[in-house]
Amino acid sequence: MELEVKIRGLLVDPTTNSPIVLLKELDGEGILPIWVGPYEANSIASEIEKLSPQRPMTHDLLRNVIVQMGGDVRRVVVTELRENTFYAVIEIMSDGQLVLIDSRPSDAIALALRVDCPIFIREQVLVVS
Repeated sequence: MELEVKIRGLLVDPTTNSPIVLLKELDGEGILPIWVGPYEANSIASEIEKLSPQRPMTHDLLRNVIVQMGGDVRRVVVTELRENTFYAVIEIMSDGQLVLIDSRPSDAIALALRVDCPIFIREQVLVVS
C-alpha cells in the first residue's frame, strides 16, 4: 500500500550537519525523515519559498524537458529503503504510456514541488524507518 505524504519541514541533523526532509502522512501520524545533500535541500527550500533563480536550476531544467517533450509527471513514490539508502521513482505519462524513472528521493521531491504533483511512500518504507 502507498501513503500520500507532504513535506513537513526541512531540518539539519545536529550530529552530522546534514539536511533532512521530513515527510508526513496526510491521513496519519507517520513521519519519514530522509537525509539529503545540501544542493537538493537548497533546491527544495527554494521551491517551498517560491524563490525564482535567474536561470533554470537542474530540477527546473528537468521539469522543462519533461513538459517540452509532452510528458506529465503524475506522482513520485519513495519505494524502498535498502542498506540505509532510500529509492524512489518518478511516474511520467508520455504518449499514453506510464514511464517509471529511477530517482533519488531528494530529486523526485524537488521535481514534485515544481510540477505540483503528489508525493507517496510505500507503507513498508514508513514502517521500516
